[in-house]
Amino acid sequence: MLKRTTLLPLLLLALLAACGKKEPPAIPPPLPQSTAPAAAPTEAPAPTPAPAVAPAAPATPAASSGTVAKSEDTGKKVYDTTCFACHAAGVAGAPKFGDKAAWAPRIAQGMDVLHTHAIKGFTGKAGMMPPKGGNMSLSDADVMAAVDYMVQHAK
Repeated sequence: MLKRTTLLPLLLLALLAACGKKEPPAIPPPLPQSTAPAAAPTEAPAPTPAPAVAPAAPATPAASSGTVAKSEDTGKKVYDTTCFACHAAGVAGAPKFGDKAAWAPRIAQGMDVLHTHAIKGFTGKAGMMPPKGGNMSLSDADVMAAVDYMVQHAK
């Protein structure tokens, strides 16, 4: 009986140790070398002349609105993929998207404070904000764009 009780744990230990083993991946055999002669180099086509450069268009307000539109697109994308998880339903005291009354005291603190709280995280009386909404892969600029997007819809 003693042999059986000693043998069983040893077998289990060996089985468990073998489960963690990983064999290195097999190295594929080298590709066969071709014995055909290499093709003779061909003559490169003559370069084409560069087109004349058109004069730069004067800066217009539309150019700056393109940047704003891109920022709003980024903000909406980040909101739709990360922020909505809390801000759509008001989870953990998060002000709901578009709720002017809930956002007003936060907006009154200024955008710098809102950006800092969203990037670094914040715990207040009403709830908490995890850093970057819990998505640490977001850049600071993406988080700020999302905050700007939410604030714009709460004014």
